[in-house]
Amino acid sequence: ACATACGRAAARIESRNIPTVVLTREDFVGVTRNAMAGLGFDQDVSMVVFPIDPFLVDSDISPIGEALQDFADGLTTWKPAANEIGVKSPPPVAIEANGYEAAVDKMNRQFLINTWGDGLPLNPPSVERVDWILSGTGMARDEIIGKFMPRGGVATVETIAVSLAMAGGRPEYLPVLIAAVDGFLDPGLEHDKVQATSGSTYPVIIVNGPIADEIRLNSGFGLLGPDPQHPAGASIGRALRLLQQNVGGALPGVGTMSIFGGMRYTNAVFAEDEAGLPDGWDTVARTQFGFENGENAVTVVVATGASNIVRRGVGKETAAVEAEQGLRRVASYLASSNPHYTWGHAEGTPGVLLMPRVVARQMNNLGWDKARIKKFLWENSKIPWAEVEESGLKQWIEAAPHPDTVASSGEDPWAICRKPEQLILTVAGGEHPTHNFWMQAASAQIAGRKIGLPENWDALINTADDELGPRGEMCVI
Repeated sequence: ACATACGRAAARIESRNIPTVVLTREDFVGVTRNAMAGLGFDQDVSMVVFPIDPFLVDSDISPIGEALQDFADGLTTWKPAANEIGVKSPPPVAIEANGYEAAVDKMNRQFLINTWGDGLPLNPPSVERVDWILSGTGMARDEIIGKFMPRGGVATVETIAVSLAMAGGRPEYLPVLIAAVDGFLDPGLEHDKVQATSGSTYPVIIVNGPIADEIRLNSGFGLLGPDPQHPAGASIGRALRLLQQNVGGALPGVGTMSIFGGMRYTNAVFAEDEAGLPDGWDTVARTQFGFENGENAVTVVVATGASNIVRRGVGKETAAVEAEQGLRRVASYLASSNPHYTWGHAEGTPGVLLMPRVVARQMNNLGWDKARIKKFLWENSKIPWAEVEESGLKQWIEAAPHPDTVASSGEDPWAICRKPEQLILTVAGGEHPTHNFWMQAASAQIAGRKIGLPENWDALINTADDELGPRGEMCVI
């Protein structure tokens, strides 16, 4: 029933020069066409379409057998309606109206009609605005960063700049967005599945290095937004979401079958609170990828949801007892029989834990360094095998694509990932001791990318300071 799987099967058959018919559901027609186009085949693929009923558990599949003639016709007589190659670089859209405000309103209406928007007002991606955004990189505007599935649209540097312009971004945000796109399109993340799945997936971008402060990316109070004092995360994340939709075809009910949606218009883009790291703690970028502390880099993870976890006690506990009890509460959230864990079990991550600096420092002073915290959470989030069987998680483990995950079947208790190091622990959030924040993942792998800066970087930041006011907390009321 998965359109991406259908597309892959078709690709294998076509490679042998055998005609193809795809069996699909009525609600998957659009995503199947997207998947076929992304794999380089004609979007107008031969399909035999059924309602959802035969695809349900214990359903009557006799209608499929009764449609044998439809399959035969698809293999022998079907011809695609399209007879021309698609346009690689479509011409600009001209918007004419009586005055600038009327033109912007008309543009937004037209973009919604053409499903190019996200429901919120867009900035016009005019030639002037896109050229301004492109001043944030030294890369050629036609340089290809990658291909967004399932549709298979190609993202160039200019394409990325257009989306950032629409999302209200600035030139100094572009290096982070380019690195984030490159990481999201890493084959190990299997973004084709992320884009088409029925789950509520969204990218999480963790930024390390001095660039976070330079572009006003939040690492403290309200880092997941909205935050008018730190606008970068919203624009970068929204631009990535527009690329997922407009280039990758992840339009709800057509390209992405996410039942509930990704929950966030702006994905999740934030900085690690490097100034708040306890003594001896490395950044996420160094811990996961070996980048130097202080080096500009992004870490890309695919999340499926989030939980705010109260980790503080009521004041009657000792500091040591409060610390351990808080970690046990966190571990109880991790220990869920969620099949999404099977995606990243072998080589990815079960999720990202956000811990404010005041908590991290307190834990560190009590002897809980990053490695010890990860090991404790890993040990105490293991799921008894009886629960794995009762919940049906066992079948998902045995059907997992990675042999190491399949081999873990029967381990009692079952660990949510192969080793503690796969857990991502980042110091981030406002200076308050009450909460931790858990982003559960569906991430086959995680991706890390260095952020490249243009030669005019200092000038861009100075201009931003002139236009937006001084950075830091000196002017915060």
